[in-house]
Amino acid sequence: MIWNRTNECMTRDEMSVLQSERLRELIERVYFNVPYYREKMQAAGLGPDDIRSREDLHKLPFTTKDDLRDNYPFGLFALPTSEIIRLHASSGTTGKPTVVGYTRKDLATWSEVVARTLSCAGVSRDDFIQIAYGYGLFTGGLGLHYGGEKLGAVVIPVSGGNTARQLQIMQDFSTTVIACTPSYALYLAESIDELKIDRKKLKLRTGVFGAEPWTENMRREIELKLGIKAIDIYGLSEIIGPGVASECLFQEGLHVNEDHFMPEVIDPVTLKPLDEGEEGELVFTTVTKEGLPLVRYRTRDLTSLDYEPCKCGRTLVRMKKCTGRSDDMLIIRGVNIFPSTIESVLLEISETSPHYLLVIDRVNNMDVLQVLVEVDQQFFLDRIGQLESLRKKISSSLESTLGVSVDVRLVEHKTIERFEGKAKRVIDKRKLT
Repeated sequence: MIWNRTNECMTRDEMSVLQSERLRELIERVYFNVPYYREKMQAAGLGPDDIRSREDLHKLPFTTKDDLRDNYPFGLFALPTSEIIRLHASSGTTGKPTVVGYTRKDLATWSEVVARTLSCAGVSRDDFIQIAYGYGLFTGGLGLHYGGEKLGAVVIPVSGGNTARQLQIMQDFSTTVIACTPSYALYLAESIDELKIDRKKLKLRTGVFGAEPWTENMRREIELKLGIKAIDIYGLSEIIGPGVASECLFQEGLHVNEDHFMPEVIDPVTLKPLDEGEEGELVFTTVTKEGLPLVRYRTRDLTSLDYEPCKCGRTLVRMKKCTGRSDDMLIIRGVNIFPSTIESVLLEISETSPHYLLVIDRVNNMDVLQVLVEVDQQFFLDRIGQLESLRKKISSSLESTLGVSVDVRLVEHKTIERFEGKAKRVIDKRKLT
């Protein structure tokens, strides 16, 4: 089912006209209502009349998360707080939180794009959606909540945590759709086994997963262990929250709601726009947001864009599943490494569980990467020689893929901490400046 056929299936020419019109209106708003953008545009020698169509987008300056923090809390709002009816914010674990303000129209837009997201995943008004994302300042819970209600589905607002209760509700309420992080989905699958819940009695058929990067191997693991279709969704608080993009049932890229969020892909070093199919950093311009409109916001997520229509009938541009972030890339002895690459290798090895931890340290001025990997309980009870053979197998696979030596340590089942929100996969002990 396609939720909004008019906007999700328009021709490229029609989309270009709509985006150009909305971009002109956006630039007019931010120029006259947000001093930060007016100063940035003036410094670049630009005025509102210089931006006439989407082809002029590249002329505009970028916005970064630091810009939001520097203007904390409300300095980038385009309307007075009397027009704002909701605030959300990031956790602020790496500095001041980024604060997002929503007008009544923004919340209506948010519900619309999340309804599209759920419809993309095959969800309908006949479904029961259990939302295990956190509620509160985090956008995941409330974003999926109001989108689910707009769609007409039955929303079960469990929020995060309390796994035993999650599974009890899943059984009692006949949950058909689970919305949570992919790492928590694996934890739920693990808990189902431990509690000896009969999977045949569960009605679960679809998972809507986001808020952290995950690999195709992890998708296969989730689908196998939960017996569901695992759909990748994409969003970030600064842009709106969940609802920016979503896979459809064909799982061939995420459909971007580009009538609201214009995407670009740039080279993260030169900052030059890249062509269709080239991988680089994803950038968004929010052409319909009122409270906190953002111009060319650098997400740091790495992907590529595909403008070919999808087999599902949608013509919205598709973004490739994010391969990592330009700012969480690990540099180990001069080699660029993404945690998702390590995860993909580990999930190819049947004797391990999908739980791991990367520990980076500096010993005698040399970077050392240690990978802690959980081994399935039964295998860990086997002979020491078999464990050593497995350790060497994992080391060889990782070193062959990464091009750098790795210290692999096998640990027992449930040794690595489980997370009900975003999984913490990396501990970097180096003193990096």
